[in-house]
Amino acid sequence: MSRPDGVGLTHCKFVLVFAVLMDLFGVSALLIGVFVPLEIGGRDFGDLLLYSGALLLLMSMGGWVMWYSGNIEGLISGNEVTHKRNAVERLARTLSRRIKKKPHRSHSRS
Repeated sequence: MSRPDGVGLTHCKFVLVFAVLMDLFGVSALLIGVFVPLEIGGRDFGDLLLYSGALLLLMSMGGWVMWYSGNIEGLISGNEVTHKRNAVERLARTLSRRIKKKPHRSHSRS
């Protein structure tokens, strides 16, 4: 069974590595913060690892979203994007010309 082109781990490899590393570090920090007693000088540092692990997992979630959205293909072709961009540029030019041509009303009080 052959896969279509562009499916799999072909795009956004850096973001994929980032997301996997943040997952590993985040889960490790959470587990160490929960199960290992970390007292240094009478202070407990377990909460620090819990919060930093949760932050790393949140960052990894952003990485997974970026990786997944970077691997979506076939939604809009390149021609459609340039066509839409040209339409938006024409609309912006038309609106700016109309704004420039409008006479400004002065409010005079009598």
